[in-house]
Amino acid sequence: MSQSKTNSAPTPAETEALEETIAYLAKRHRVSQAIVREIARKLGSSPERSAIEREIARGKSRR
Repeated sequence: MSQSKTNSAPTPAETEALEETIAYLAKRHRVSQAIVREIARKLGSSPERSAIEREIARGKSRR
């Protein structure tokens, strides 16, 4: 059985909301937006803010 993936592009509203969240988290945790974007990409399509914050905290503890 083959499974087909449907790659639906995020709507502009979803993209804008994600970018606002990324900017907020980057400023709050004093990391670059690129780092927050990479964490969000690693976590999946629409990660929750708390999941991104946990990953940022894990990264900071490694420093």
